[in-house]
Amino acid sequence: MKITDNKVVQFHYTLKDEAGEEIENSYESDPLAYLHGHKNMIVGVENALTGKEAGEKFSVTLQPADAYGERQEDAIERVPAKHLQGATKWKPGMTAVVNTEQGQRQVTVVKAGRFMVTVDINPPLAGKVLTFDLEVVDVRDATDEEVEHGHAHGVGGHHH
Repeated sequence: MKITDNKVVQFHYTLKDEAGEEIENSYESDPLAYLHGHKNMIVGVENALTGKEAGEKFSVTLQPADAYGERQEDAIERVPAKHLQGATKWKPGMTAVVNTEQGQRQVTVVKAGRFMVTVDINPPLAGKVLTFDLEVVDVRDATDEEVEHGHAHGVGGHHH
């Protein structure tokens, strides 16, 4: 079965930087599952998976625009320290999670004060050329409920 819109795709990946160094991989847990065609995946990865089938393994190198976007140098904000999740004492370079109106967002600490923290709101991999080694594990038709909800359910997907 080929990957097209309204298919639930399960896959494993290894993510590498421009130097070929591994940043992360999914092989120590369940494969990722997402609903294809519903903007639930990095655009470049979703485009690369289109038309593929279970069992296929391949690599794709993505420019920033097709991955996490270009870095915005002015994407710096000051937030109350109590809004940062992940640690109790913050230092420059540490990553934290902040709840926003658009959901959770990962930020990088630039300067830490006792009550206020200056953070870079660019995604940590913004502006980077990335290579994904992909392995399609499974492709199936989405259920009506998954299409209605706009995401995959079950192992590797969303749980209600």
